[in-house]
Amino acid sequence: MSRFGTQYHVSRPTGLCEATGRTLEPGTVCIATLCEREEDDGFDRKDFSVEAWEEGRRPQRLFSFWRTRVPSADDKRRVLVDDEVLMDLLNRLGEDDRPQRVAFRFVVALILMRKRQVRFVGRTNAGGAGAERWCFLPKGAARDETPIEVVNPHLSDDDVRELTAQLGEILQGEF
Repeated sequence: MSRFGTQYHVSRPTGLCEATGRTLEPGTVCIATLCEREEDDGFDRKDFSVEAWEEGRRPQRLFSFWRTRVPSADDKRRVLVDDEVLMDLLNRLGEDDRPQRVAFRFVVALILMRKRQVRFVGRTNAGGAGAERWCFLPKGAARDETPIEVVNPHLSDDDVRELTAQLGEILQGEF
């Protein structure tokens, strides 16, 4: 059983524009957002029509956003974000030391590594408290560039599966 399964729930897309309450029709472009919750370390996904977004209607506690297309019912389920969004999440989570966010960031780094957007270049215990950090370089970076350090939270296989599923729920195009 994952230690994050019940603690780190993320909300799923509703298929409605958060600002107007109107249905986001399949095939249309919308703005997907991640908003931090006040009461816990989780995120809520809120979607906005492009029109509402361009009018300046934004959610409170906005953490990240990206453009996506609302899938139709017969589209096969897939993640509809690009690698740039994942890199942005990796970087934005870098200063957050809450355990669930550290774990979430580690899983994002593993996904980017699997997608060959970052490469693993080593481990270090620098950074205090003896925390092991994995070091990654973005695709195309020179070997002498400063690597991105990601704390290894020593997740179990269940933890990684649970957090990966939750990340998929956040970024999923299915409504």
